Amino acid sequence: MASSANRPTAACSATTTAAAARAYPFSEPHRLDLDPLYTKLQEKEPVCRVQMPYGEQSWLAVGYRDVQTVLADPRFSLAAGRGRDEPRIRPRKLSEERSLMGMDRPELTRLRRLVARAFTPRRAQQLRPNIQKIADEIVGHMTECGPPTDLVEDFALPFSIAVICELLGVPYEDRHDFRTWVKAFVTASCLSEEETGGRIARLVDYMAALIAERREKPAGDLLSAMIQARDHHDRLTEDELLHLAAVLLVAGYETLANQIPNSAYVLLTHPEQLTFLRQGPERMLCAVDELLRFIPSGNAGALFPRYATENVLLSGCTVKAGDPVLISLHAANRDPLVFPDPHTLDLTRTPNPHLGFGYGAHTCLGAHLAKVEIEIALDTLLRRFPVLRMEPDADAVEWKKGMVLRGPSCMPVAW
Repeated sequence: MASSANRPTAACSATTTAAAARAYPFSEPHRLDLDPLYTKLQEKEPVCRVQMPYGEQSWLAVGYRDVQTVLADPRFSLAAGRGRDEPRIRPRKLSEERSLMGMDRPELTRLRRLVARAFTPRRAQQLRPNIQKIADEIVGHMTECGPPTDLVEDFALPFSIAVICELLGVPYEDRHDFRTWVKAFVTASCLSEEETGGRIARLVDYMAALIAERREKPAGDLLSAMIQARDHHDRLTEDELLHLAAVLLVAGYETLANQIPNSAYVLLTHPEQLTFLRQGPERMLCAVDELLRFIPSGNAGALFPRYATENVLLSGCTVKAGDPVLISLHAANRDPLVFPDPHTLDLTRTPNPHLGFGYGAHTCLGAHLAKVEIEIALDTLLRRFPVLRMEPDADAVEWKKGMVLRGPSCMPVAW
């Protein structure tokens, strides 16, 4: 791995003013392209001032090492954002709905321990047969219906919903309702503030009713285990239980539902790499890591700003105590000092220390499970459809608009 010590320090100035701040996000997302400004900033200004559509000005870190520092250094706090005019992409303040996602250690550590056993590598492998069964059933239905079909609506969504429903204990038949509600957590501009708040409230009410039901009739699912931790061990407050359940549902469903069609799109638009993968299915694990590195799944990097609790030096810039800092995981995953030829998809890339699941105390709990799900989804699609293709071509793909996460809203495929 190359060393970031060779990167010049940023030309920070104490006279940086509001006029010097760049509007952020830098541009409207186009498919899965990464704005070239990130690369220019990595070379000359890896830490810069930005102004998001709402909230106060912020620093933005785009280099791999700086991003790691902001994510892992306890001098940067998520909880400190409460009560501040946080930099954000939409009118609604992030702190109003992020709840547990805005915690710092040690509170964060306590809650993560309560659910960590459900997301260990061993547990992910134990779930593999059930996940494979779900994928086979959905692909079987696609085969019966025949091409063309929408890879988003007919595979990615039902697959991701079925897996998280089984793990968490959410009735699959309620999927149409909570799909609508979950959208409120990842909208940037396609819903009004009133609609967003209303849908979030309905999801919270739904989870509260489901918790009450599980209290009467416990099951062998994660939700029942969390209720037991709350009721018998006094390790969760009722509010923590409710919001943790909602966060797990949103994170476990929406991100995977985007990553699967995104991954398929990248493979189908890189035919040489796709052929290489088809010739060696055992390469899938390495391929999944490279797809997680290569694909910019969000529109504006990390949406939750960290606030410096004391002065911190990042690439020559002094981030003063109280300053918010945003990070771009996507830019960090294309840092040439860590990833040789970073803008090239290389399914053999190793080592691959990507930050697709974050880093530090807030590393995604479900990372191991997510990788198993993506691996099974892609392997099943490529194995069952040896000549899978976009129909009629890549231009037929429709992309989401006004959302925090990038991805196809419709992806017609045939075989």
